[in-house]
Amino acid sequence: MHGLSRLGNGVSPPSSPRFRHARNKNTDLSASLTSGNCQVKLQNFAEKLGFMIVSAVYRRRGVLLFAPLLYISGMLLYMGALGFDASRTSGGGTGLDPIGSVYRSPQVFEKLWPLMEAENNGSSNLLTNVWNPKLHQVWKPSIAHTVSQEGFAELPKSNGYLIIEANGGLNQQRLSICDAVAVAGLLNATLVIPIFHLNSVWRDSSKFCDIFDEDFFIYALRNHVKVVRELPKELLLKFDNNISSIVNLRVKAWSSPTYYLLKVLPKLKELGAVRIAPFSNRLAHSVPPNIQGLRCLCNFEALRFSEPIRMLAAKMVDRMVKKSSKTSGRYVSVHIRFEEDMVAFSCCTYDGGEEEKHEMDIARERSWRGKFRRRGRVIRPGANRVDGKCPLTPLEVGMMLRGMGFDNSTSLYVAAGKIYKAEKYMTPLKRMFPRLESKDTLASTEELAPFEGGNFPHFLVGHRRYLYEGHAKTIKPDKRKLVLLFDSPDIRWNDFKSQLQDMLHHSDTKGVELKKPSSSLYTFPMPDCMCKHADVKSASGNRRRLV
Repeated sequence: MHGLSRLGNGVSPPSSPRFRHARNKNTDLSASLTSGNCQVKLQNFAEKLGFMIVSAVYRRRGVLLFAPLLYISGMLLYMGALGFDASRTSGGGTGLDPIGSVYRSPQVFEKLWPLMEAENNGSSNLLTNVWNPKLHQVWKPSIAHTVSQEGFAELPKSNGYLIIEANGGLNQQRLSICDAVAVAGLLNATLVIPIFHLNSVWRDSSKFCDIFDEDFFIYALRNHVKVVRELPKELLLKFDNNISSIVNLRVKAWSSPTYYLLKVLPKLKELGAVRIAPFSNRLAHSVPPNIQGLRCLCNFEALRFSEPIRMLAAKMVDRMVKKSSKTSGRYVSVHIRFEEDMVAFSCCTYDGGEEEKHEMDIARERSWRGKFRRRGRVIRPGANRVDGKCPLTPLEVGMMLRGMGFDNSTSLYVAAGKIYKAEKYMTPLKRMFPRLESKDTLASTEELAPFEGGNFPHFLVGHRRYLYEGHAKTIKPDKRKLVLLFDSPDIRWNDFKSQLQDMLHHSDTKGVELKKPSSSLYTFPMPDCMCKHADVKSASGNRRRLV
């Protein structure tokens, strides 16, 4: 619910789920060598054949001559491990199905549900101690150190006006806005409030001011980058009062600051205004600290939602806290991506049979005409599932949380668009968590009427880190491990819980994670936007200091 006239989910779908041969790190090839007598245990024909070929090669020392045979034997071993050792016959599949490749979560749920019920109304109090403070370092916002607090006493004379078109969904648009601020600072340009591209998939007509507080945006950047709502009339007249007449510079994705200085700046000075459309991902991750600081300033300080969105959000949070009185106002917010378009784009199959397949084919053609019917395009739902690329169903989310230790007294807020087959897939989640709320239960139809669905999942993780001393306070499950758990109808409840509690612990230890060179600072603000504090007592007695 982040914008006026926002249709759909407001976030671009993941990259195309093409099949990749994933290595199964847990696959045991069942071959071992004993150093004393060189004993070999071989369990299938492929391994025996491979061993015979390697032995022959070794004896004749014709390694180069037999290289093709070595390759073939290796592939036989590899495919044997994946295709036979890691598969089993199941009535729910079509013969030999690799573990995790078929949606069997309902069967696992029916097996474990009586054991879950037995632990209802428990007293684990997990909500109060889910994150272990002893595991974390403390980080604090440091934008003031990368972008001077005062900025310029007076901004230098502008080199011209920069106009960008923010394309894609809400996440891409927000990223484009912050990159535009960084580029404007780099070029000493005046930034015109970004234009939102009308995307054919999202069909969104929102403007900047519908989603973000335009006045505050201009004010927050005033000492660093000049921002205006529109071009001066005299300059626009130079281009026949048509922004489309302004030269559009086709900048390559992930362009460096040097490229902008050498290619864009001269045109900016020459013409007085330039356009860059599209602008999504047009600035490299790695830029000088002062330019990176402008990204931080934009994302974590200057970009705040418009007043109508902020006011309704505050009301909903207040209502959710009151409904969570039995857990001292604490609750779990769950981001479920099981909308129809996400299910369709994933090319995963669930338990809907031919009806589901027909509906997904229609959805894919409606939103991505022809994309999934191109020549050579191979869709392998089972491989997608094994690789952890399938959206979790509400049932699977509930099973995961119950396994981690959240009992039925936990208040749950479901942040999601329109769930695919909601009545079918949400029912088991409500059985596991009867204290379940959503925007539709927390706000009236009249309150929600001006808004449509949207979300910033990765940006929210970054904001949590920025606000909570560097910790994401987010459970990020390992979906490759989950599919194995959800495909084990005979698993014992204690084993199920043990593995999921280990997964929760892993999310805790990874909560404070530094940005890697190829990562986004919008998700990982440390160390670009934050500084680490050491718990060291200074001479003045203060225990926190900057390091």
